[in-house]
Amino acid sequence: MPIDPKQALGFALPAVEASWDPDKVILYHLGVGAGDPPSDKNELEYTYEGNLKVLPAFGVIPVFSAITQIGAIPGLKFNPMMLLHGEQDLTIHKKIPTAAKISSVAKVLNIWDKGKAAVVDLEVESTDGKGEKLFTNVFSLFLRGEGGFGGERGPDKVFEAPKREPDHVVESKTTPNQALLYRLSGDKNPLHADPGFAKMGGFDKPILHGLCSFGIACKAVVDTVCEGKVDRVARYQVRFAGVVFPGETLVTSMWKEGDKVFLSAATKERNSPVLSNSVITLK
Repeated sequence: MPIDPKQALGFALPAVEASWDPDKVILYHLGVGAGDPPSDKNELEYTYEGNLKVLPAFGVIPVFSAITQIGAIPGLKFNPMMLLHGEQDLTIHKKIPTAAKISSVAKVLNIWDKGKAAVVDLEVESTDGKGEKLFTNVFSLFLRGEGGFGGERGPDKVFEAPKREPDHVVESKTTPNQALLYRLSGDKNPLHADPGFAKMGGFDKPILHGLCSFGIACKAVVDTVCEGKVDRVARYQVRFAGVVFPGETLVTSMWKEGDKVFLSAATKERNSPVLSNSVITLK
């Protein structure tokens, strides 16, 4: 199904409203592994409303209803089974509150021709009740089989970690049912729950959501480099390099250079890359 950039590029979808409360924040935090050990002061700040804080990676959650409209974009027709989530870029404009109502507008920011695939950058800008920008997401969608339409290849974003041992390494053990818990935050893709659907996608069993790994790695950086201060994260950019099977251990390595924290993540059991070319910019 050919892509027509002239129709799709710059197209904006209707605004979508969303809201959350402390319970939704806590559910998300539990989904990315917070609360272990349950009596730890820092973990309680993620999982108990008494002194609740919001992990910056939560900013991807309230915008799912906005990106589900992608099929309505003219000139952008593709087989959903051929879609991969390639990269995520999240900018936090101000501290995310524990409860809010927002409006999100999605638009096609870029379309790149990678030859055998197309990459579509879908920007979603979210504003709060005062009309002020709260966060901006850019979902880079890798559409296999949709390249070759004669467009530009696009820039290569490279975030190279320093050539030394990491400053911090955090091991985050996932649970066998973690994907089933994380999906309750909004991403109901059956790839993460249905064994039959997972096999259709080429996996022996359901895989963990890429954005769950995104959240786990963000928490590792906040808890170590940022000493638990969630408001220090200004921007979080990752490239998805592989998958995690629920029950595996995600190992996040971090290198701090000025206001940048370069990071990578891999599975401990298979030594398989999960996140690469990734960086967090600090305030």
